[in-house]
Amino acid sequence: MCFASTRLLFRSLCAWSTWAWAVGLACAPATVSAQGFAAYITPPRFVVQAAPGQPLRQVLEIQHVGQQKGNFRIYTSDWTLNADNSVTFNEALAADSCRPWVAIERRDLVIEPGARYRYRFEITPPPGTTARECRFAIMIEGLDATRAQGNLDLPVSGRIGVVVYAAIGDAAPQLEITATRVAVVNGQSTAVIDVRNRGNAHGRLEGFVNGTDATGKRFEMAPADLPILAGETRTVAIRPVADEGKPAPEIRFPLVVKGKLEWGKNQLPLDASFAP
Repeated sequence: MCFASTRLLFRSLCAWSTWAWAVGLACAPATVSAQGFAAYITPPRFVVQAAPGQPLRQVLEIQHVGQQKGNFRIYTSDWTLNADNSVTFNEALAADSCRPWVAIERRDLVIEPGARYRYRFEITPPPGTTARECRFAIMIEGLDATRAQGNLDLPVSGRIGVVVYAAIGDAAPQLEITATRVAVVNGQSTAVIDVRNRGNAHGRLEGFVNGTDATGKRFEMAPADLPILAGETRTVAIRPVADEGKPAPEIRFPLVVKGKLEWGKNQLPLDASFAP
């Protein structure tokens, strides 16, 4: 789900039903009259391999950067990746949830200002578990609610969901491109590919391909960093790679894209023309 840096900063104050998650998504901070939730969480997500009957211990680090003691509640959650790539977290056990396999160190935590805490959790798939992917989130929720100003005089707080993907046994993705087209993404015509996952674990596309637009201009392009969950088909944007500090170059369609995308040790050839 977190697709950005290896260090996620979330300074409180997402509104009541909007949550940050470890793909690096966060809402804009509200104006507050008190300290609220302020923490660094690293890593932003876990991708691990586990064996049936064997406990696998992992550690995430929480750094409290507020000026007063931080009070946190920590728990597990199931989650759903929606069609628009937003995430819905749910404390209720989902069908076939693997959260009963997960043990967390503690549910309540107090961290001094500027201090770090190494928080442990374990995943123990039962003996005989068939190959599959165990997906859940470790939720870190600030308990020091603040009050929003202006038109919203209501308590607000924040939480972060650190997503965990645990491949059990030989579970692995199996990705294939099923369609290439142009779609409107954030109001802009964008080259996209539909990617199907026939495997039993999530996968992500990586790598760089070469694009040439109608004017003959050439671009280095890369896929959006999105998880394609087992059994799902997801639309993945292919965008030009922008130089640091510069806006993404403008594309004039039709666009020809050639090269090889990667997932793990595998490659997906891409040779397609994109036109609105």
